[in-house]
Amino acid sequence: MLKNIQEWTLLLSIFGIVTLFGNWFGYDITPLSALPGMIVLILISLLGLVTQKILPFKLPSVAYIAIYGILISMPWTPSSEYIVAWTTEVELLALTTPILAYAGIAIGRSWTDFMKLGWKTIVVASFVLLGTFLGSAIIAEIVLRMQGII
Repeated sequence: MLKNIQEWTLLLSIFGIVTLFGNWFGYDITPLSALPGMIVLILISLLGLVTQKILPFKLPSVAYIAIYGILISMPWTPSSEYIVAWTTEVELLALTTPILAYAGIAIGRSWTDFMKLGWKTIVVASFVLLGTFLGSAIIAEIVLRMQGII
C-alpha cells in the first residue's frame, strides 16, 4: 500500500507541475498563486485513491474523490471559502490536458489489449464521442442564442 501511495504521489505531483505551467502559460495565472489549489486537488485525489483501496466497496476511486471534493467545498465546511478560492486558481483545461495526454499514452502502450475488445468497441466508442460532441455543440448553441451572444 505504501508503494502505491508513493507512486500516486509522484504521478499526481508530475500532473500538478505540468498543470501549473499550463495554467501559467495558457491563463496567465502564476504557479505560486495556483499552488495552494493544486496541493488541495492532489491531497483530495490521494485521499480518494487510498479510500478506494481500504474500503471493501467496489466503487471507483473517482467517486470517492468527487465525494471528498464536494464535502470540503460545501459552505458549511470550515475553511471551504479558502479551498474554493484556492482551487478556482487552477483552470480546468490546464488540468485536463496532462491527464488526457497520460490516458492517450496508456492506451497507446496497451493497444493490443484495446484491440482484444473487438471492432464493436471501436464502433460504440465512435458513436459515444460523436454523440458527446454533437450534444455539447447543440447545448452550446441553444445557451448562446438564449443569451443573445450569437
